[in-house]
Order: sequence, then structure tokens, then C-alpha cells
Amino acid sequence: MSARLDPDLLLRAYRLGAFPMADSVDAEDVFWVEPKKRGIIPLDGFHCPRSLAKTVRQDRFEVTVDEDFPGVMRACAAAAPDRADSWINATILDAYGALHARGNAHSVECRQDGELVGGLYGVKLGAAFFGESMFSRVRDASKVALVHLVARLRVGGFHLLDTQFLTSHLAGFGAVEVPRAAYRVQLEGALAASGDFFALDSLFAARPETTVSGPTAGKRILQLLTHTS
Repeated sequence: MSARLDPDLLLRAYRLGAFPMADSVDAEDVFWVEPKKRGIIPLDGFHCPRSLAKTVRQDRFEVTVDEDFPGVMRACAAAAPDRADSWINATILDAYGALHARGNAHSVECRQDGELVGGLYGVKLGAAFFGESMFSRVRDASKVALVHLVARLRVGGFHLLDTQFLTSHLAGFGAVEVPRAAYRVQLEGALAASGDFFALDSLFAARPETTVSGPTAGKRILQLLTHTS
């Protein structure tokens, strides 16, 4: 398709279960993908390994949201996990940047000593969150971002966390693969509902002794994963 990816077209595609990719970081065009089998993480079945829970509890990273969306996208494009080249080209960078400006795309960042060392980004529609990509420059950084994302989605009343494809890495967190027809049913239900991506911030604000990115944040995140349904 053409080099420009219109944000409205992009959102319509997500509502239908499709998403764009590029052949390489230098490719001018993108193509649409709708997997026959879709990877999802059931929000009520998320698994946080014990060693990762320890890392989250120790607050080794400062975790923020939407503070550096472009930086996260660029880092994901550079990391290109599991591929010889990135599927995130300039067209995709521009289109998702526009979605972020409109409030339809969000990032979760992990920092150490002020430096961005991990994170993820995705698209929000209704009560669905479509995870796009993640990266790590320090061990467990992207995993911690995922834990914080899942807590955020559960508190916000989300119904669907779409991972696009199932990988062995994601399977360790409880990700499963569902047929296209079953995915579309879940997607339809999620799009008909409303998820609040910032409900977690409001919840933390009600407890002035802690913040989402401050000391003891990790303990509260783990508590929410244990008790929120």
C-alpha cells in the first residue's frame, strides 16, 4: 500500500482484526496481517514467574506511562527481536505517533538512573489493548513493563490483551493461541466495552504514600495482580 498510513484507516483495521507490518525498517510500504491463529494473554490468567515478581517487588526500574512514546517505538524498531530486520518502518512510526497524539496508543517505559532501558507500546480501543512490540536493554526491563501493563489493564476493566502472535516467551506469562473466529468474538465484546487506561493512576493517587513509579509501587502492582479480577 502507499507510503502514508492514515490513522483512521489503521483504527478501522484493528476493529476488523488486522494490523500492519513492513518487510524491513527501510521498506516504503506496509502490508496487512490477520493471523489464522491469534496470540492473546487472558487477563485473568496472567502468570508472573517468581523470579520476575521479586524484580517487580524490588522496584529496580522506574516505570512510567506515555512519557516517551517515540523513544519506545524507536527502541523497539532497533531491537527487532526474533527477526533479522525490523517490521517497524518510518510509515509505522509516523502512523502510531499520530495515534498516540490522539490518545489511541500508549507506551510503558522502564528506566534506570534516568535512562530508558526497556518498555512496550500498543493500541487501545474500547476495552481492548493490542500489544505491538517491546524491548529490553537491561535484563527483565520489558518483562517488568508487561507486568505493570497487565495490572493497569485489569484495574481499568479491559477485556482483551492481544499479543498478535504466540511465542514461547509470551507463553511463559500465560499467553495462548486462539482461532481467528474465536478471536473475533472476543474482539467484538472488548470493542463494545470501555476500558480506562489511567484508572491505575487514579487508584494510586488515592493512596498518597505511594505512586505508580515510586517506592513500593512494585508491591502494590503485585497485590493488584493477585486480588483484581
